[in-house]
Amino acid sequence: MTPAELSAAKAAARPDAADRGCALAATRQLEVDRFRQYGVVTRAQLNAAGLRRHDIERLLRRRSLRQVHGRVYVDHTGPLSLDQRIWAAVLACAPAVICGPTLLSPDPTAPIIHIAVDASRRLTPPDGVRLHRVRGLDAMAQWRTEPPRMRREDAVLLQAGVAEDELEVVRLLTDAARTRTIGAARLRTAFPRHRRIHRRAFVGVLLDDLDAGVNSVLEWGYVERVERAHGLPAPTRQVARRTSGGKEFRDQEYLDLGVVIELDGRLNHDSWEAENRDAARDLADQAAGKVAVRLRWRQVFGTPCDTAAQLDRLLRRRGWQGQLRRCGPGCTLPAGTVE
Repeated sequence: MTPAELSAAKAAARPDAADRGCALAATRQLEVDRFRQYGVVTRAQLNAAGLRRHDIERLLRRRSLRQVHGRVYVDHTGPLSLDQRIWAAVLACAPAVICGPTLLSPDPTAPIIHIAVDASRRLTPPDGVRLHRVRGLDAMAQWRTEPPRMRREDAVLLQAGVAEDELEVVRLLTDAARTRTIGAARLRTAFPRHRRIHRRAFVGVLLDDLDAGVNSVLEWGYVERVERAHGLPAPTRQVARRTSGGKEFRDQEYLDLGVVIELDGRLNHDSWEAENRDAARDLADQAAGKVAVRLRWRQVFGTPCDTAAQLDRLLRRRGWQGQLRRCGPGCTLPAGTVE
Protein backbone atom coordinates (compact mmCIF):
# COMPACT_ATOMS: atom_id res chain seq x y z
CA MET A 1 0.00 0.00 0.00
CA THR A 2 1.83 3.08 -1.27
CA PRO A 3 1.07 6.71 -0.33
CA ALA A 4 -0.21 7.20 -3.91
CA GLU A 5 -2.70 4.37 -3.50
CA LEU A 6 -3.87 5.82 -0.20
CA SER A 7 -4.33 9.26 -1.72
CA ALA A 8 -6.28 7.86 -4.68
CA ALA A 9 -8.56 5.85 -2.42
CA LYS A 10 -9.27 8.83 -0.19
CA ALA A 11 -9.79 11.18 -3.12
CA ALA A 12 -12.58 8.92 -4.35
CA ALA A 13 -14.07 8.66 -0.86
CA ARG A 14 -13.85 12.40 -0.01
CA PRO A 15 -14.21 14.56 -3.13
CA ASP A 16 -14.52 18.05 -1.66
CA ALA A 17 -11.51 20.22 -0.87
CA ALA A 18 -12.12 20.47 2.87
CA ASP A 19 -12.39 16.72 3.19
CA ARG A 20 -9.24 16.27 1.09
CA GLY A 21 -7.36 18.39 3.63
CA CYS A 22 -8.57 16.21 6.50
CA ALA A 23 -7.73 13.11 4.52
CA LEU A 24 -4.18 14.36 3.94
CA ALA A 25 -3.65 14.85 7.67
CA ALA A 26 -5.12 11.41 8.34
CA THR A 27 -2.83 9.94 5.68
CA ARG A 28 0.19 11.38 7.41
CA GLN A 29 -0.93 9.85 10.70
CA LEU A 30 -1.43 6.51 8.97
CA GLU A 31 2.08 6.72 7.54
CA VAL A 32 3.41 7.36 11.05
CA ASP A 33 1.46 4.36 12.36
CA ARG A 34 2.70 2.15 9.53
CA PHE A 35 6.30 3.18 10.16
CA ARG A 36 6.28 2.60 13.92
CA GLN A 37 4.27 -0.64 13.58
CA TYR A 38 6.54 -2.11 10.88
CA GLY A 39 3.84 -1.95 8.21
CA VAL A 40 1.07 -3.42 10.38
CA VAL A 41 -2.17 -1.41 10.63
CA THR A 42 -5.67 -1.89 11.98
CA ARG A 43 -8.99 -1.31 10.27
CA ALA A 44 -9.63 1.52 12.73
CA GLN A 45 -6.41 3.25 11.65
CA LEU A 46 -7.35 2.81 7.98
CA ASN A 47 -10.83 4.19 8.64
CA ALA A 48 -9.34 7.18 10.47
CA ALA A 49 -7.29 7.89 7.34
CA GLY A 50 -10.50 8.06 5.29
CA LEU A 51 -10.54 4.55 3.82
CA ARG A 52 -13.93 2.91 3.67
CA ARG A 53 -14.77 -0.76 3.49
CA HIS A 54 -14.72 -0.86 -0.33
CA ASP A 55 -11.34 0.95 -0.34
CA ILE A 56 -9.82 -1.66 1.97
CA GLU A 57 -11.30 -4.49 -0.10
CA ARG A 58 -9.79 -2.98 -3.25
CA LEU A 59 -6.34 -2.76 -1.61
CA LEU A 60 -6.68 -6.38 -0.52
CA ARG A 61 -7.55 -7.46 -4.07
CA ARG A 62 -4.54 -5.54 -5.39
CA ARG A 63 -2.36 -7.26 -2.74
CA SER A 64 -1.31 -3.88 -1.37
CA LEU A 65 -2.74 -5.10 1.93
CA ARG A 66 -2.95 -8.57 3.45
CA GLN A 67 -5.10 -9.60 6.39
CA VAL A 68 -3.13 -11.04 9.32
CA HIS A 69 -5.67 -11.31 12.15
CA GLY A 70 -9.30 -10.19 12.08
CA ARG A 71 -9.14 -6.42 11.60
CA VAL A 72 -5.34 -6.29 11.42
CA TYR A 73 -3.43 -5.99 8.13
CA VAL A 74 0.13 -5.74 6.84
CA ASP A 75 1.25 -3.78 3.79
CA HIS A 76 2.93 -6.64 1.88
CA THR A 77 2.32 -10.26 0.94
CA GLY A 78 5.66 -11.78 1.98
CA PRO A 79 6.61 -13.60 5.21
CA LEU A 80 6.12 -11.61 8.39
CA SER A 81 9.13 -10.57 10.44
CA LEU A 82 9.14 -11.15 14.20
CA ASP A 83 8.41 -7.44 14.79
CA GLN A 84 5.42 -7.59 12.45
CA ARG A 85 4.06 -10.75 14.10
CA ILE A 86 4.39 -9.08 17.52
CA TRP A 87 2.61 -5.91 16.39
CA ALA A 88 -0.14 -7.91 14.70
CA ALA A 89 -0.73 -9.91 17.89
CA VAL A 90 -0.73 -6.83 20.14
CA LEU A 91 -3.12 -4.91 17.87
CA ALA A 92 -5.45 -7.88 17.44
CA CYS A 93 -5.78 -8.32 21.24
CA ALA A 94 -5.47 -4.66 22.28
CA PRO A 95 -5.16 -3.48 24.95
CA ALA A 96 -2.39 -6.04 25.36
CA VAL A 97 1.36 -6.29 26.03
CA ILE A 98 4.01 -8.73 24.97
CA CYS A 99 5.32 -11.01 27.71
CA GLY A 100 6.96 -14.38 28.35
CA PRO A 101 9.56 -15.74 25.92
CA THR A 102 8.52 -13.19 23.27
CA LEU A 103 9.77 -10.43 25.56
CA LEU A 104 12.56 -12.16 27.51
CA SER A 105 14.15 -14.29 24.77
CA PRO A 106 12.74 -13.27 21.37
CA ASP A 107 13.25 -15.92 18.69
CA PRO A 108 12.33 -15.15 15.05
CA THR A 109 11.65 -18.86 14.47
CA ALA A 110 9.33 -19.29 17.46
CA PRO A 111 5.81 -20.20 16.22
CA ILE A 112 3.99 -18.54 19.14
CA ILE A 113 3.74 -14.89 20.22
CA HIS A 114 3.04 -14.47 23.96
CA ILE A 115 0.62 -11.69 24.84
CA ALA A 116 -0.78 -10.64 28.23
CA VAL A 117 -4.25 -9.16 28.72
CA ASP A 118 -6.20 -8.28 31.84
CA ALA A 119 -7.72 -11.30 33.56
CA SER A 120 -11.23 -9.82 33.33
CA ARG A 121 -11.27 -9.95 29.53
CA ARG A 122 -12.76 -12.78 27.50
CA LEU A 123 -11.45 -13.10 23.98
CA THR A 124 -10.30 -15.84 21.67
CA PRO A 125 -6.63 -15.52 20.69
CA PRO A 126 -5.85 -15.52 16.96
CA ASP A 127 -3.73 -18.25 15.44
CA GLY A 128 -0.11 -18.20 16.58
CA VAL A 129 -0.86 -16.16 19.72
CA ARG A 130 -0.90 -17.42 23.29
CA LEU A 131 -2.87 -15.30 25.74
CA HIS A 132 -1.84 -14.89 29.38
CA ARG A 133 -4.66 -13.49 31.50
CA VAL A 134 -3.06 -11.47 34.29
CA ARG A 135 -4.62 -9.89 37.36
CA GLY A 136 -3.46 -6.31 37.95
CA LEU A 137 -1.90 -6.01 34.50
CA ASP A 138 -1.88 -2.19 34.56
CA ALA A 139 0.72 -2.14 37.33
CA MET A 140 2.97 -4.48 35.32
CA ALA A 141 2.51 -2.95 31.87
CA GLN A 142 4.52 -0.35 30.01
CA TRP A 143 1.81 0.93 27.72
CA ARG A 144 3.88 3.69 26.13
CA THR A 145 6.62 1.46 24.76
CA GLU A 146 6.37 0.34 21.15
CA PRO A 147 5.03 -2.26 21.14
CA PRO A 148 3.49 -2.18 24.66
CA ARG A 149 5.25 -4.66 26.90
CA MET A 150 5.22 -6.08 30.39
CA ARG A 151 7.90 -4.92 32.81
CA ARG A 152 10.72 -7.40 32.52
CA GLU A 153 10.83 -8.19 36.23
CA ASP A 154 7.12 -9.04 36.17
CA ALA A 155 7.58 -11.14 33.04
CA VAL A 156 10.33 -13.14 34.77
CA LEU A 157 8.15 -13.78 37.83
CA LEU A 158 5.25 -14.90 35.65
CA GLN A 159 7.60 -17.26 33.80
CA ALA A 160 8.80 -18.61 37.14
CA GLY A 161 5.19 -19.30 38.06
CA VAL A 162 4.77 -21.68 35.12
CA ALA A 163 8.25 -23.25 35.27
CA GLU A 164 8.44 -27.05 35.17
CA ASP A 165 10.46 -27.40 38.38
CA GLU A 166 12.32 -25.49 41.07
CA LEU A 167 15.64 -25.61 39.24
CA GLU A 168 14.06 -23.79 36.30
CA VAL A 169 12.70 -21.18 38.73
CA VAL A 170 16.20 -20.72 40.14
CA ARG A 171 17.70 -20.38 36.66
CA LEU A 172 15.15 -17.76 35.61
CA LEU A 173 15.52 -15.62 38.73
CA THR A 174 19.30 -15.86 39.11
CA ASP A 175 19.83 -15.02 35.43
CA ALA A 176 17.50 -12.03 35.80
CA ALA A 177 19.15 -10.89 39.03
CA ARG A 178 22.53 -10.72 37.27
CA THR A 179 21.32 -8.45 34.47
CA ARG A 180 21.53 -4.67 34.58
CA THR A 181 18.06 -4.32 33.05
CA ILE A 182 16.37 -6.22 35.91
CA GLY A 183 18.48 -7.02 38.99
CA ALA A 184 17.49 -8.50 42.35
CA ALA A 185 16.08 -5.22 43.69
CA ARG A 186 13.53 -4.89 40.88
CA LEU A 187 12.47 -8.52 41.29
CA ARG A 188 11.91 -7.86 44.99
CA THR A 189 9.85 -4.73 44.21
CA ALA A 190 7.69 -6.62 41.70
CA PHE A 191 7.14 -9.67 43.92
CA PRO A 192 4.15 -8.26 45.93
CA ARG A 193 2.23 -7.84 42.67
CA HIS A 194 2.24 -11.63 42.17
CA ARG A 195 0.16 -12.92 45.06
CA ARG A 196 -1.07 -16.03 43.25
CA ILE A 197 2.17 -17.15 41.66
CA HIS A 198 2.83 -20.90 41.81
CA ARG A 199 5.51 -21.82 44.39
CA ARG A 200 5.23 -18.33 45.86
CA ALA A 201 6.82 -19.29 49.21
CA PHE A 202 9.76 -20.87 47.40
CA VAL A 203 10.19 -17.79 45.19
CA GLY A 204 10.16 -15.58 48.29
CA VAL A 205 12.96 -17.60 49.92
CA LEU A 206 14.93 -17.54 46.69
CA LEU A 207 14.63 -13.75 46.49
CA ASP A 208 16.03 -13.59 50.04
CA ASP A 209 18.98 -15.67 48.86
CA LEU A 210 19.49 -13.42 45.84
CA ASP A 211 19.53 -10.41 48.18
CA ALA A 212 22.21 -12.21 50.21
CA GLY A 213 24.43 -12.67 47.16
CA VAL A 214 23.44 -15.96 45.51
CA ASN A 215 24.23 -15.48 41.84
CA SER A 216 23.65 -18.78 40.05
CA VAL A 217 21.82 -22.10 40.08
CA LEU A 218 24.98 -23.76 41.39
CA GLU A 219 25.29 -21.27 44.25
CA TRP A 220 21.64 -21.79 45.15
CA GLY A 221 22.21 -25.56 45.10
CA TYR A 222 25.11 -25.17 47.50
CA VAL A 223 23.04 -23.04 49.90
CA GLU A 224 19.99 -25.34 49.81
CA ARG A 225 21.46 -28.82 49.44
CA VAL A 226 24.83 -28.59 51.14
CA GLU A 227 24.92 -25.69 53.59
CA ARG A 228 21.37 -25.11 54.84
CA ALA A 229 20.22 -28.75 54.62
CA HIS A 230 23.13 -29.97 56.81
CA GLY A 231 23.43 -27.14 59.30
CA LEU A 232 26.73 -25.71 58.08
CA PRO A 233 27.38 -22.09 59.03
CA ALA A 234 26.40 -19.40 56.54
CA PRO A 235 29.41 -17.73 54.91
CA THR A 236 29.64 -14.20 53.57
CA ARG A 237 28.67 -14.26 49.91
CA GLN A 238 30.17 -12.37 46.99
CA VAL A 239 33.13 -11.01 48.93
CA ALA A 240 34.89 -8.26 46.96
CA ARG A 241 38.67 -8.33 46.76
CA ARG A 242 41.24 -6.18 45.00
CA THR A 243 43.90 -8.01 43.01
CA SER A 244 46.61 -7.00 40.54
CA GLY A 245 44.09 -7.71 37.78
CA GLY A 246 41.38 -5.52 39.32
CA LYS A 247 38.32 -6.12 41.48
CA GLU A 248 36.94 -9.66 41.76
CA PHE A 249 34.50 -11.56 43.95
CA ARG A 250 34.71 -14.77 45.96
CA ASP A 251 31.49 -16.80 45.84
CA GLN A 252 31.47 -17.80 49.52
CA GLU A 253 33.98 -16.97 52.24
CA TYR A 254 34.15 -17.81 55.96
CA LEU A 255 35.99 -14.66 56.91
CA ASP A 256 36.65 -15.70 60.52
CA LEU A 257 37.80 -19.21 59.55
CA GLY A 258 39.91 -18.38 56.53
CA VAL A 259 38.03 -20.70 54.15
CA VAL A 260 37.02 -19.71 50.62
CA ILE A 261 34.49 -21.74 48.60
CA GLU A 262 34.25 -21.19 44.87
CA LEU A 263 31.29 -22.62 42.92
CA ASP A 264 32.52 -23.46 39.44
CA GLY A 265 29.57 -24.09 37.14
CA ARG A 266 31.26 -24.13 33.75
CA LEU A 267 29.99 -27.01 31.64
CA ASN A 268 32.67 -26.87 28.94
CA HIS A 269 35.67 -28.02 30.94
CA ASP A 270 38.07 -25.23 31.73
CA SER A 271 39.57 -23.17 28.98
CA TRP A 272 43.27 -22.39 29.17
CA GLU A 273 42.58 -18.83 30.36
CA ALA A 274 40.05 -19.98 32.97
CA GLU A 275 42.36 -22.66 34.35
CA ASN A 276 45.17 -20.16 34.78
CA ARG A 277 42.88 -17.55 36.35
CA ASP A 278 41.50 -20.07 38.86
CA ALA A 279 44.97 -21.36 39.68
CA ALA A 280 46.15 -17.81 40.34
CA ARG A 281 43.20 -17.15 42.66
CA ASP A 282 43.75 -20.37 44.59
CA LEU A 283 47.46 -19.66 44.93
CA ALA A 284 46.76 -16.14 46.23
CA ASP A 285 44.37 -17.60 48.85
CA GLN A 286 46.93 -20.17 49.94
CA ALA A 287 49.63 -17.50 50.18
CA ALA A 288 47.29 -15.46 52.41
CA GLY A 289 46.89 -18.43 54.75
CA LYS A 290 43.42 -19.35 53.51
CA VAL A 291 42.04 -22.67 52.36
CA ALA A 292 40.42 -22.50 48.91
CA VAL A 293 37.82 -25.13 47.98
CA ARG A 294 36.44 -25.37 44.43
CA LEU A 295 33.13 -27.23 44.00
CA ARG A 296 31.44 -28.28 40.80
CA TRP A 297 28.01 -29.60 39.84
CA ARG A 298 28.71 -33.15 41.01
CA GLN A 299 29.74 -32.10 44.52
CA VAL A 300 26.63 -29.90 44.92
CA PHE A 301 23.86 -31.83 43.16
CA GLY A 302 25.32 -35.34 42.94
CA THR A 303 26.89 -35.88 46.37
CA PRO A 304 25.71 -33.00 48.61
CA CYS A 305 25.80 -35.06 51.83
CA ASP A 306 29.39 -36.21 51.28
CA THR A 307 30.36 -32.65 50.38
CA ALA A 308 28.80 -31.37 53.62
CA ALA A 309 30.66 -34.02 55.66
CA GLN A 310 34.02 -33.03 54.20
CA LEU A 311 33.34 -29.32 54.65
CA ASP A 312 32.37 -30.07 58.26
CA ARG A 313 35.78 -31.65 58.90
CA LEU A 314 37.54 -28.77 57.19
CA LEU A 315 35.65 -26.06 59.08
CA ARG A 316 36.19 -27.82 62.42
CA ARG A 317 39.95 -27.86 61.87
CA ARG A 318 39.68 -24.08 61.31
CA GLY A 319 37.72 -23.50 64.52
CA TRP A 320 34.01 -24.08 63.81
CA GLN A 321 32.20 -25.69 66.75
CA GLY A 322 28.67 -26.11 65.38
CA GLN A 323 26.69 -29.29 64.84
CA LEU A 324 26.29 -31.00 61.48
CA ARG A 325 22.87 -32.61 60.88
CA ARG A 326 21.31 -35.09 58.51
CA CYS A 327 19.22 -33.59 55.70
CA GLY A 328 16.56 -36.31 55.83
CA PRO A 329 15.89 -40.06 55.74
CA GLY A 330 18.02 -40.57 52.64
CA CYS A 331 21.03 -38.65 53.93
CA THR A 332 24.37 -40.47 53.67
CA LEU A 333 25.82 -38.88 56.80
CA PRO A 334 26.47 -41.31 59.73
CA ALA A 335 23.34 -42.49 61.55
CA GLY A 336 24.41 -40.77 64.77
CA THR A 337 24.35 -37.33 63.17
CA VAL A 338 21.55 -35.09 64.41
CA GLU A 339 18.48 -34.94 62.13
